[in-house]
Amino acid sequence: MNELQVDDLTFRVRESNRRKTLEITVDRAGELVIAAPVGTDPQLMRDFVTEKRYWIYKKLAEKAERHRPLPKKEYVDGEGFLYLGRSYRLKKVPAAEQGAPLKLEAGRFCLRDDAVPDARHHFIRWYTQRATDWLRKQVNAHAKRLEVSPAGVKVQDLGYRWGSCGKGEWVYFHWKTILLPRHIAEYVAVHELIHLHEPHHTPAFWRRLERAMPDYEQRKQWLALHGIEVEGL
Repeated sequence: MNELQVDDLTFRVRESNRRKTLEITVDRAGELVIAAPVGTDPQLMRDFVTEKRYWIYKKLAEKAERHRPLPKKEYVDGEGFLYLGRSYRLKKVPAAEQGAPLKLEAGRFCLRDDAVPDARHHFIRWYTQRATDWLRKQVNAHAKRLEVSPAGVKVQDLGYRWGSCGKGEWVYFHWKTILLPRHIAEYVAVHELIHLHEPHHTPAFWRRLERAMPDYEQRKQWLALHGIEVEGL
């Protein structure tokens, strides 16, 4: 079963042998997902949706309010680009003056003028490299305290997810995590490490996260409200 229709609500169904309870999520794109143990009776899922209907409509309304098209970058002089929560202005430089296509130097992103046609590619590559280094340090710094042993860190485009835990104890992060303020990016890292203990967003997961990061709720709310602002590259 791939989809579940309940009145005007359509859910993508994710079944898992590891799951013991039902859970509804509204992803960053506004898509509804219901996670369920393998073989769950569809009627049980429909009843669960009916019980959570008010919460679902509230979440969808919040998503619609925040979902707004952001202007795409034009890669012109003076345009701002985020890095760990700070905005740095862009400066185009002659190819003869700079070896790398893109650098962060003296408080500015310096983009070679011959690299402008592929500027988005160069920014994503730069962000991915910096995110890999920074998030690996965060994971290493928190892993011992949280009593986990991740296999490693991978940074890539995860679509509408900030992070995920993969098979073999690997932790994955979206390259855009490096655009977030430091304390929010740290929350993303710790959140994923907690998943090595608790695979799902159960009460036990949130209790463990609160013990590890007492102010997680404020960081989580900031990400929900402002995370969209790092889109538009």
